[in-house]
Amino acid sequence: MRSSEGGTGQGAVRRHSPAGAHGRRRAGDPGRFRSRDRGAVTAEAAVVIPVLVAFTMALLWALVAAADQIRCVDAARAGARAAARSEPEAAVLAAARDTAPRRARVEVGRAGDLWRVRVEAPTPGPAVLSLTLRAEAVALAEDTVGGVGHDVVDVDGP
Repeated sequence: MRSSEGGTGQGAVRRHSPAGAHGRRRAGDPGRFRSRDRGAVTAEAAVVIPVLVAFTMALLWALVAAADQIRCVDAARAGARAAARSEPEAAVLAAARDTAPRRARVEVGRAGDLWRVRVEAPTPGPAVLSLTLRAEAVALAEDTVGGVGHDVVDVDGP
């Protein structure tokens, strides 16, 4: 074997790593850890992790509140449609409560030709984050459409 092929013979060139022969850093090496920087990562993690957890919890609460608001709107619409079809009040309340979030309050009322259904529900979670979600839907009663007392107008002319 020739000495230029990297063997351990007389012509072999030995290369030194920056960390030294045994994997230790030298005293003047700029990559060396200083004693005052040792706990910085731990302190930063101790501050950042609780903030990230709180932020994630706030996002989850907002997502649940938005989903419950959509359910309130859907419940009010379902109740108004049932009331407009002249279904009994118990059936109207059941249609609205089936769609509404838990602990929702449903109110049904008629004013003239219109049925109004209101749905209110509290948001889940601690009292500090408590909101009341509200939705209202209005539908024209079907028994008044084309009934007695309403004039039918011919839109095509005489």
